Amino acid sequence: MQIVRIHYKGKAYWGAKREDAIHLIEGMPFGRIKYSSKTVALNQVKLLPASEPSKIIMVGLNYRKHAKELGLKIPKEPVLFLKPSTSLLAAGAKIIYPQAVKRLDYEAELAFVVKKTARNIREKKAKEYILGYTCCNDVTARDLQKKDGQWTRAKSFDTFCPLGPHIETQIQPENLSVCSYLNGKLKQSSTTADFIFPVCYLLAFVSRIMTLLPGDVISTGTPHGIGRMKKGDKIEVQISGIGCLKNQVA
Repeated sequence: MQIVRIHYKGKAYWGAKREDAIHLIEGMPFGRIKYSSKTVALNQVKLLPASEPSKIIMVGLNYRKHAKELGLKIPKEPVLFLKPSTSLLAAGAKIIYPQAVKRLDYEAELAFVVKKTARNIREKKAKEYILGYTCCNDVTARDLQKKDGQWTRAKSFDTFCPLGPHIETQIQPENLSVCSYLNGKLKQSSTTADFIFPVCYLLAFVSRIMTLLPGDVISTGTPHGIGRMKKGDKIEVQISGIGCLKNQVA
């Protein structure tokens, strides 16, 4: 199932995408899904970010080849940081290049959405707490990251977390291809088989630190090949079994 968030006739809705139509969901999709009688055409709606989280937890340095690319040791535990919910951006919307930024980078990532409240869960139970998977672009002001010596400002500008286009509930995360294309040219290409910390480990690890709520997002890190974007560039994050997250820099 492909779950989407949409804006339709002045209101936000959750829905299930079926070809070129969206079957609206009553309430939220985190328990038993109840469909309304309303179906709308995809071309009649505006996509919203794929989830509406209380927090976005990002994982740094989670691909072995990316660690090698940067000349860094493999971490013994996941490296975590947060993005604010105000950084979320829908598929097709524009990434704003801030005036204070000298270098703006793309980072293609697999993200997953939490299905139910999670606190101190066991790794073998983690999949029960995952609604599904989506594409994320961890947009980063690389010059500010280096200048500050920490990541909050560099990762937190409005529009710095494109997420979507939908949540895919029917895939397994162990060997998905993760790619990015800048103006149609392949820049990143890897698979989740190169993860240092797999999805279920990450969810259990984070749940021992903070309570995860339905809709919260955990993004699993980016592979090697990160690079620079300029105004006017088109960036795509493509993940097998999910689809393509497209945005343009403005």
